[in-house]
Amino acid sequence: MIRRVTNAAPPPIAINSPALKRNFDVDYGKSAELSPIRTLEPVAKTDEVASKERETVHKRSRSDSQLHKLEARFAEGGPTKISPVKVKKFNTLLSQPVVDIDALKRESWSGIPPSARDITWKLLLGYLPAKQDRREGTLERKRGDYMDSIPQYYKEEHEQTASEQAIWRQIYVDILRTHQSVALFQQEAVQKVLVRVLYLWAIRHPASSYVQGINELIIPFFVVFLSTAVGKEDVEELDFGTVPADVVSMVEADCYWCLSALLDDIQDHYTSDQPGIQRLIFKLKELIRRIDLPLHAHLEKQEVHFTLFAFKWMNCLLMRELPLALVTRMWDTYLSEPEGFSTFHVYVCASFLTMWSDHLRQLEFQDIVLFLHHVPTDEWTTAEVEMLLSKAYMLKALYHDSQAHLK
Repeated sequence: MIRRVTNAAPPPIAINSPALKRNFDVDYGKSAELSPIRTLEPVAKTDEVASKERETVHKRSRSDSQLHKLEARFAEGGPTKISPVKVKKFNTLLSQPVVDIDALKRESWSGIPPSARDITWKLLLGYLPAKQDRREGTLERKRGDYMDSIPQYYKEEHEQTASEQAIWRQIYVDILRTHQSVALFQQEAVQKVLVRVLYLWAIRHPASSYVQGINELIIPFFVVFLSTAVGKEDVEELDFGTVPADVVSMVEADCYWCLSALLDDIQDHYTSDQPGIQRLIFKLKELIRRIDLPLHAHLEKQEVHFTLFAFKWMNCLLMRELPLALVTRMWDTYLSEPEGFSTFHVYVCASFLTMWSDHLRQLEFQDIVLFLHHVPTDEWTTAEVEMLLSKAYMLKALYHDSQAHLK
């Protein structure tokens, strides 16, 4: 039986405590140290604020109309398809001597053809240069640098310090329980590659080192790059032992550098006390108060603190809430959107939470917590994810400027 926690702001670690008698998959170690979520201090209204509020009301009315049209389009015709025309646009963009990155972002926002996802992600992350004649040399140098780092940093256990052993063991345990329902990730050879990439990243980035949740972030890169390398779109059942060693090395190195590029932009999400995660949770709470006051009030009444569910949403970027194939589609948009993995992700989480508003307002504390840790998305398709992203975009257009004081 789940007991209501009555203290002012319970730490997220309580999710895994014996008192709850429920295992929610992962003990997010650092989450126990999160400070209580602050409440928004009243801000005196100025003429400028009042003007912005009137503008927001106008935007909301217009947005409501747009949302109704959007919902009707999805109901009638489903999501935006990857049409031959779109594939041709990507082929044209990517074949230019110098790729127009802004144009590539515009096309990628609504989805990238699987055949173009590998190179597009690498370009959007800055791993590959926009100039075509520099790419081969860049790849050779970067992959060589990574392979050279393995003997330097990836030591035998008896050569590791106590702290290095602790990092390796934590990564190994996390990888063992990553996507356990996907056959690919249960293969020992795959697990060794993922552990090595994460360990090398942690050792080479001592300021942040490894935090639980980073193990999730490497998965989309691994799937997309492996898919391209073996020429097979669906690799979830692939026998990894059939992949040539040189191909494995290229995929591994590319994963390392792209993961590094991603984490460079959200580094304070994974440093001590994870201040970036705390900031995003606070923003989400305040956003829900603005866009769905009845839901916000109900969560407050039931004493469901946002850290109980939103810490995982921010830490793992909703990867535990969505099927893997849909995560890669979502990342197409995140990589195309300014601050996609931080600011825009808050709006995605708000859109995601309010999708279940009517249902959640009928539940009490215990059932709310259980529901939000096992949201029923197994049957979701690209249509639902594209609706989620579109609503998030509209929410950002409405509220982003008005939330400047929350930063």
